[in-house]
Amino acid sequence: MAAIDALSDDALSPVSRRLAHADLTAPAALVETLSALIAQHGSLYDWAAEQPQPRALRGRAPVYIAALPGTQETVVVRHAWHGGLLAPLTGDRFTRPTRAPLELAMSTRLRAANIPTTVVLGYARYDAWPWHCRVDVVTRFVPDACDLGMVAAGLVPGITCADALAATQRLLGQLAASGVVHPDLNVKNVLLVRAPDAALRAMVIDVDVIRWDAQRSPADTMRVNVARLTRSLRKWRLHFGCDLTEHTLERFTREALAMSAEALSADVRPRPDSHQ
Repeated sequence: MAAIDALSDDALSPVSRRLAHADLTAPAALVETLSALIAQHGSLYDWAAEQPQPRALRGRAPVYIAALPGTQETVVVRHAWHGGLLAPLTGDRFTRPTRAPLELAMSTRLRAANIPTTVVLGYARYDAWPWHCRVDVVTRFVPDACDLGMVAAGLVPGITCADALAATQRLLGQLAASGVVHPDLNVKNVLLVRAPDAALRAMVIDVDVIRWDAQRSPADTMRVNVARLTRSLRKWRLHFGCDLTEHTLERFTREALAMSAEALSADVRPRPDSHQ
């Protein structure tokens, strides 16, 4: 069977399939491949972890990167876990429908608004307790990406903190113009990647928590998101001792808030040939 090319946005519309002990939602071109992996390995997360040379990103638990067999897609497979005080009790069991459908929908909506974010390809939910399930989410891998926290800590050669903050300001402008509030906008939820023209681009992730507020002005949206992000930057500086002065943060805030409503609106105007 010929390999499936990396899917364009036009081919990402999801379909759902019921399996023996799970349900899968993914683009039609990937459903057979993902279904077979679940049947052979028990879950997509177990498949990714069992690859000969999986690359693992660390967070609450390892997040695995692996090449999807029979396709040109390299994917990130994340298993969902609860956080907070009840985490030892609830573990990885969630009540349906879980936040996975919302994450897929928000990723699609953000990209349609020309706001850079990762491409959520789909998810699998595995039957657990009555009315509960375990969840894997599959995202397209973004090569050579790093997060804002890594740059602020001086861990990424070739990307200065000034360039990272400038790219982040542009992202904040795109969010503000569309009335998108990210309640958990922190240094780990801003990815930085080089675009084909070598420009540094910031992408927003963990989008299942975002809110679209058409009644909120761009300026007010900017204030809310900037306040959350600068709070995270200050905490990051406190814990990691990175060279991020208060003067730099104040200038970052001042410049972001000074963006005009006209400029913000222009920043997210969709392009007919745009594919994020």
